[in-house]
Amino acid sequence: MSDSFSIEGARIFARIHTGIPVLGDFLITETLVVQWIVMAVITFLCIFLTRHLSVTKISKRQAIAELLVDTANKFVRNNTGGGHKFDKLIPFVAALFATSVLSNLISLIGLRSPTADLSVEAAWAIVVFVMITKAKIKASGVLGYLKGFTTPIFIMTPFNILSEIATPVSMACRHFGNILSGLVIDGLIYWALGLASSALLGLIPGVVGRFLSNIPILEVGVPAITGVYFDWFSGCMQAFIFCMLTVMYIANAAEG
Repeated sequence: MSDSFSIEGARIFARIHTGIPVLGDFLITETLVVQWIVMAVITFLCIFLTRHLSVTKISKRQAIAELLVDTANKFVRNNTGGGHKFDKLIPFVAALFATSVLSNLISLIGLRSPTADLSVEAAWAIVVFVMITKAKIKASGVLGYLKGFTTPIFIMTPFNILSEIATPVSMACRHFGNILSGLVIDGLIYWALGLASSALLGLIPGVVGRFLSNIPILEVGVPAITGVYFDWFSGCMQAFIFCMLTVMYIANAAEG
């Protein structure tokens, strides 16, 4: 009974105080909606780029698709020793990279980046952690995996467990922290430029000064320059780092 009351209370609170739509027991947050948009865009691009494939007379669309596939193949193989042993990871890593990049850069069109919500990176990190654990168990067996926590001596077991848990935590927090900090810095830049515009244009006497002081002229152009780093470079770099760590952790785990 208490659980049902708490769920209903959460629904009412979401409707009244936050304006968040509710679908059954699920809250339809902005992060969730933007993630659906990201998945829809990626799905559309995959269908668009892979239509009417041919062996001869390759279209520009097919050339782009082949370039993306070749890049994903090289990325995984170059970070796992150059062989084909881990080719099964290629679709997952490619999907992870595309989702991360698009989620990071979607803020450029005014939508809030889903990766500014820690729950998104946490979900990715949990999936990667399960894959790492599976690779370790496959390489050493269940007993060998459990025995690894007691090396080099039994007293190190708690620290080894913490080290194991730290892997997904560090991956999630690194990606989340960089994306969120970029959003915060962008917001501060807009705020500072708005104040500067108001202060400078307010120096103009009369009605013209009062009118122009309400127009944040300095916000035009300058944020685009800083956005090259905080949005484009940082967003792509964090996606690259997360995927590279994913491949390297799984490869190292599979080697035992």
